[in-house]
Amino acid sequence: MAGHHHDAHGHHDHHGHGSADLLKEQGPAFKLGIALNLGYVVAEVVAGLWTGSVALLADAGHNLSDVLGLGLAWAAVVLAARPATARFTFGLGRSTILAALANAMILLAACGAIAVEAVRRLAEPADIPGGVVMLVAGIGVAINLGTAMLFLKGQKDDLNIRGAYLHMMADAGISAAVVVAGLVIVLTGWHWVDPLISLAVVAFIVRATWGLLKESVAAALDAVPPHIEPDAVRAALLALPGVTQVHDLHIWPMTTAQVAMTAHLVMPGGHPGDAAIGRMARAMVDGFGIGHATFQIEAGVEACPAPCAVELLV
Repeated sequence: MAGHHHDAHGHHDHHGHGSADLLKEQGPAFKLGIALNLGYVVAEVVAGLWTGSVALLADAGHNLSDVLGLGLAWAAVVLAARPATARFTFGLGRSTILAALANAMILLAACGAIAVEAVRRLAEPADIPGGVVMLVAGIGVAINLGTAMLFLKGQKDDLNIRGAYLHMMADAGISAAVVVAGLVIVLTGWHWVDPLISLAVVAFIVRATWGLLKESVAAALDAVPPHIEPDAVRAALLALPGVTQVHDLHIWPMTTAQVAMTAHLVMPGGHPGDAAIGRMARAMVDGFGIGHATFQIEAGVEACPAPCAVELLV
């Protein structure tokens, strides 16, 4: 007699768009994006120190944090592409979740430093050549927008890639705001506009980053991905032929692009066979994007009292 019935074919793996494919597709984008933005950071620092523009220095600090973020995101994609081992049986795919979380935290830390300096400059405005500010920031608009486009395709299905895309798009908007600050200074001589724009930049970054932070923290804590409704998954499982009850349903992100699920299915008629299990797993892929599904088939609820914490195999 067995308290649980496990079948070797009750597990179905379907990763779809694999981590190795993601690395092959996005690797060149990361390399080019990092090179472009690192070069631009150097140019902004030089121009910011020369002109005394806190807006340029603020933007440089933000862009440097994005370079670090791109590096972390790229490293995570590289790690995720490595095969599973005896110790890391799921591989290192969760490093993409950690990278997204670290990226959000770096951005928020940079915001704090920018805000402190901007407030200081509001009290003591500095003379700034608006024309130089406009020129350097204008180059930034082109570089950041171009970098964002490198991740346009991949950001639709991966939180890690989406973080890189959103930050580059935000940078393009921020650089455009710095251009506006330079124009106002040229036309009016109002140098206090520069730190004021910097504070607006901080508010924009925090707003854009907050969603990424919440989603990456939730993923790190194994929360059900936001695009999946657990009750809908449970209903779909109950609608399968022969299934009378579903319990111990767990859904969590394996990576920023892959989702896993385990469920105990009560099927009084017994194990439905390998083909039926395959159809169940396919239904999870097609209906919810859950590519790694494990099912445990049970003949009745008495075989698995709730809460189900210990396996009993005789």
